[in-house]
Amino acid sequence: MNYRGNSPFRSLDRATPEQIHRRAWWLIALTIFVPGSAQLVAGNRKLARVGIVATMVIWSALILAALLALINRTWLFSLATAPFIVGVASVILFVFAALYLVLVVDTLRLIQPARMYSRERWITTIAIALVGAIGVGSFGYVGNIASVQAGLINTIFNQSGGTTASNGRYNILLLGADSGKNRFGIRPDSISVLSIDATTGHAVNIGIPRNLQHVGFSEGSPMLTVYPNGWNCGLECLINAIYKDVTDNHEDLYPDARKNGSTPGVEATREAVEYVTGLEIQSYVMVDMAAFESLVDALGGVDINVKQRLPIGGQADDLSDVQGWIEPGKQHMDGRTTLWYARSRHNTSDYDRMARQREVQNAILQQVDPANVLTRFREIASAGEKLVKTDIPSGMLSTYVDLAIKAKEFGIKPLELVPPTVNVMWPNYKEIHSLIAKTLKSSSKGN
Repeated sequence: MNYRGNSPFRSLDRATPEQIHRRAWWLIALTIFVPGSAQLVAGNRKLARVGIVATMVIWSALILAALLALINRTWLFSLATAPFIVGVASVILFVFAALYLVLVVDTLRLIQPARMYSRERWITTIAIALVGAIGVGSFGYVGNIASVQAGLINTIFNQSGGTTASNGRYNILLLGADSGKNRFGIRPDSISVLSIDATTGHAVNIGIPRNLQHVGFSEGSPMLTVYPNGWNCGLECLINAIYKDVTDNHEDLYPDARKNGSTPGVEATREAVEYVTGLEIQSYVMVDMAAFESLVDALGGVDINVKQRLPIGGQADDLSDVQGWIEPGKQHMDGRTTLWYARSRHNTSDYDRMARQREVQNAILQQVDPANVLTRFREIASAGEKLVKTDIPSGMLSTYVDLAIKAKEFGIKPLELVPPTVNVMWPNYKEIHSLIAKTLKSSSKGN
C-alpha cells in the first residue's frame, strides 16, 4: 500500500478503494482475535489500551481454566460453583460485552466504508455487523448464564461448611415427593440412596421400596423416644409414611432441621434409611415430582424404551379418566409423559414403578450434555429452583460435580431392595447390610 507516512493503517490520503477494502479486512480480523488492537494500529490508543487490557483479562481467565482442568479439575469446579466468583465473572462479561460493542462501532468508523465501492462497502459493513452481533451476543449470553448460575447456587445450595466421606463413600438420600392435589401431605414415594466412591466415582443407586415395613431408626435418633421398637405397626407404618407422621405429630423432635436446610420429616426418613442400609447419609436431595415435568421439558425431553403400555392419567380403577396412552417401543417423551411413565400404577406393581423411576433417572443422567444445558440453561435453572431441595453444602458442589462426571462415565449400578431379594414385610436387615456392602465393594472395583 503506497500510503503517506509511516503507518499504512493511519495514512489514508492517497489510498485507493481497493486498498481501503483490504485494510478493512485487516481491522476486522484484529477486532475478532484481539479486540482493541484495531484501535491500537489505526485509531484511539487510549481506547485501544482499555480494549487490549480487557481482552487479556478474558484470555488469562480462559488459560487459567484450561490449566486448572489439566492440573486438578476439582479446583476448577470450586471456582465455577462459588457464587461470589461466578457473580463477579458475570459482571465482567457484561462489561466486556458493552466494551466490545464500543470497539466494533469504532472499528466500523475506522474502516471508512464510504470510501469503498458499493459492493465492497456492503460486504464489509455486514461483516463488521455480524462480528459485533456474535461477539456481544456471546459474551452477554455467557454473562447471563453466570448470573443465573450464581443465583441458582445461592437459592438451592445455601448451606455452608462441608461433609466428609464415610468409609470412603458419599451417601446421598434421594427422595421423590409426590404431593398432588388429591394427596394429604407429602409422602416420598421414591426413596433411594446414591452411594458414590469418593475416589473413583463408581456409584450404586440403592432403591428402597415405599412399602418396606418394620423399619427402625439409626442409633441416637430422637424417633426412638417415640417409637422405641421402631416403625412397625404393620400396613399403617410403611417407610414412606414416616415423613408425614413426623411432620404432623413430632416436628419438635428436630428443632434445628429447617435452620440446617432440612425438615423434620426428611431427618426422620434419613435416620430410617440409615437403619435400613447401614450407611451414614451425609446429605439429602428431595425432588418435587410436580416440578419434575418442567425439568424434562427444559432439557428438551428424554428418550425411554417403553416395555409396557401405560396410561396417562388413569387414577380411577376403571380407567375412565385416562387421557392417553404411552405405547411400547422407543419414545421421546416430554415432561408430562415422562412423569406419568414414572408414576403410573395401572396393571403394575410398586416394584415396576421403582424400576421405571430409576430408568428415568438414568436416562436423564446419560442424556444431559453441555450442548442442551448451555442452550436451555435459564429454563433448566428455573425448573431446578422449584424442583430441588437439599442440604448439600455449597462447599461440596465442586466435589460432587467432579464425581457426577465420573459416575456418568462409568454408569450407576442399581440395587433394588425388592422381592424376591428382600421380604418387605419382614426384612432381615443384617442380610440387607451384607448385600449392600458386597455390592458397594464390587462397584468400587469397577464390576
